[in-house]
Amino acid sequence: MGGRGAGKTRAGAEWVRGKVAGEAWSGPTAGNIALVGQTYADVREVMIEGVSGLLAVHPASQKPQWNPSRRRLEWANGAVARAFSSEDPEALRGPQFDAAWCDEAGKWSNATQTFDMLQFGLRLGMQPQQLVTTTPKSTPLLKLLLQDKGTVVTKAGTKANAAFLAEVFLQQMTERYGGTRLGRQELDGELIEDREDALFARKWFEMGRVRDVPELQRIVVAVDPPATSGRTADSCGIVAAGTTEAGDLYVLRDRTAQGLRPALWAEHAIKLYHELEADCLLAEVNQGGEMVHEVIESVDASVPVKSVHATKSKRRRAEPVALLYEQGRVHHCGVFPELEDELSDFGVGGLSNGRSPDRLDALVWAMTELNRRPAGKPRLRKL
Repeated sequence: MGGRGAGKTRAGAEWVRGKVAGEAWSGPTAGNIALVGQTYADVREVMIEGVSGLLAVHPASQKPQWNPSRRRLEWANGAVARAFSSEDPEALRGPQFDAAWCDEAGKWSNATQTFDMLQFGLRLGMQPQQLVTTTPKSTPLLKLLLQDKGTVVTKAGTKANAAFLAEVFLQQMTERYGGTRLGRQELDGELIEDREDALFARKWFEMGRVRDVPELQRIVVAVDPPATSGRTADSCGIVAAGTTEAGDLYVLRDRTAQGLRPALWAEHAIKLYHELEADCLLAEVNQGGEMVHEVIESVDASVPVKSVHATKSKRRRAEPVALLYEQGRVHHCGVFPELEDELSDFGVGGLSNGRSPDRLDALVWAMTELNRRPAGKPRLRKL
């Protein structure tokens, strides 16, 4: 477990290289290896072709051949590594391995199912082994691994790899996130459990996570505009959600962006509106109501905008939405790491870093609007 930039990918790639080459420090030699990431693109672009990936850590004379059409790495000595995605656990049925490298398991889509399918295939050799490299997150899979007596845990914070990171990056990350829950997780590599006073529980996201979107009755794009723009400004929360005829709610997209001028965040929101063929844009207008409408209209006057006004505190507005999650009525269509982190870090005093919960605000506006039963029977849409 390690922080961002701590060298997790390099460690995984070197371990695989060592096992293929028969290096004593890497354990038993391996010839059939599974490479498992969040998506196939992550496996290819980070684990294989990345600057710290498998192709980069081999000297030219030992470098394996990457066959993207077959999703295979092939070494001259006959060893083979195959790429797998957590989005497709069933692909792990059938193949067998003597080693596996699992990268960023803390953000896998179908984490438990993918890991379970992998275990059934780790059946070759005298001592099959697997390495998990991840920024720690409080997910059921990571908790299970940490409790397993067969798991050996090593940790590294971002600063451990300071010699290979930009000094300004370390300075900015420390100033902005040092000591916060997010900083302890993303920089120090600590496994942070849910806040005791958190309004939202991570298990609700996992229980309600889906891959396929049903027919939706209504779709809205909610916008929580920042009061200012620039590098240090709050983010513009942009979240899209939909509801079925039965009243189940689905989070579809999180396009929240930071530091954008009004015209640019309006373009982001309107693009999402057209992409999903949404019914309307919801815009919080407590800060500069007329300006919000004017900005959106200047980009695309055809987009219907519904104003929402905050008359209660953020927590009071969020409490009914948290209840919907607890009741199992809210589903996340995929994984939204930043949004889920913000929701699970929202306690009595707000976020632990003191910043504005912009993603949460946009989500709450969308869920509140969709939970109101509309008059008539709008058209159904299949995404």
